[in-house]
Amino acid sequence: MSHASVAPVQDLTLQVKDLHKAYGGNEVLKGVEFQIAKGQVKAVLGPSGSGKSTMLRLMALLEPSDRGDILLHGERIGVNDGGRHLPERTLAVQRRDIGMVFQKFNLFPHLSAVRNVALALTAVQQVKRHTALERAHEMLERVGLSERADHFPSELSGGQQQRVAIARALVLDPDVMLFDEPTSALDPELVGEVLDVMEGLARGGMTMIVVTHEVRFARRVADEVTLFDNGVIVEQAPPEDFFDRPQHERTRRFLSHVH
Repeated sequence: MSHASVAPVQDLTLQVKDLHKAYGGNEVLKGVEFQIAKGQVKAVLGPSGSGKSTMLRLMALLEPSDRGDILLHGERIGVNDGGRHLPERTLAVQRRDIGMVFQKFNLFPHLSAVRNVALALTAVQQVKRHTALERAHEMLERVGLSERADHFPSELSGGQQQRVAIARALVLDPDVMLFDEPTSALDPELVGEVLDVMEGLARGGMTMIVVTHEVRFARRVADEVTLFDNGVIVEQAPPEDFFDRPQHERTRRFLSHVH
């Protein structure tokens, strides 16, 4: 399912250039270059600890980079013109355009599904409560949970909770959605319902970067697949080339373990 061809530079939604990040003496990202065009889906594979999730967190402005640039629609974000990190209130505004879905659902247990979703609007965008609830119901319908709107997280399965988390990210109408192994915390029989929602978003033209171990999803849905290892991108190619004709020995070794 390749629904977006390589776009010209002006159509690039999100880019990172020469991105570096270290924790103590551990260099996690070593000059990463990555970009995604409007409407593309990119799947990011790689062993644990390779830097995939760190890249997403930096893209989502949840942590500052040590060096490098993050650009949204060609404009540098996260730092000012002098390269200094922006204050939190400014970062919060920039984050509205970048949706993030984590491994853990991070729902408020004392709020119903619809109120968890609406909170993103009332807290972040100061949308009136009535309007926020209307839009939250629309997003829950989009992820197939309209009949569970008034249920609390404890009354939902893991797959349903993750779909609420996706609705919460979607309600802000982001330009790009980042998924950090969104099915890794789920029981195997619940994985499919979350992947179905994500595939529906892809068919609808959502720009998506998906860190995942779900190889079949990457092959079927992604326009391009990336292998991360040891803080660098080893290989990046359309799925048919990545899986069937990998160019790098490291990619071949990785695929021999996950197939």
